[in-house]
Amino acid sequence: MTSYSSLYEAIGGSAVIRDIVTRFYPKVQAHPLLAPLFPKDIDPVMEKQYLFLSQFLGGPSLYSDEYGHPMMRARHLPFPITPERAQAWLSCMAAALAETSIPEPLQEVVIERLSGPANHFVNTDPS
Repeated sequence: MTSYSSLYEAIGGSAVIRDIVTRFYPKVQAHPLLAPLFPKDIDPVMEKQYLFLSQFLGGPSLYSDEYGHPMMRARHLPFPITPERAQAWLSCMAAALAETSIPEPLQEVVIERLSGPANHFVNTDPS
């Protein structure tokens, strides 16, 4: 990644982020632990994810420009996020990344980068 200024740029920018999001949400909607957390109309969620991932991976500050500071933990507090759900989310993201043109080493970097926040959102004891 040394020839790129950001992970966003290294994975291919806007078009690749859109591709990831488009591949990711059908997996989420089909996952028994995750589907109940999401609305039937997933399009607004997908758009926010696109904006967030663009910014989070070092691209333009699309999410903050539209919604202000991400405050992602606070935004996820209304939802029961268990460790199992965090891992399921990461698994769906890994599967979506595997379907893209992103080289595997960069896929691993993206998952590693997303693992911190995914686990930080855990707010519910699994029992």
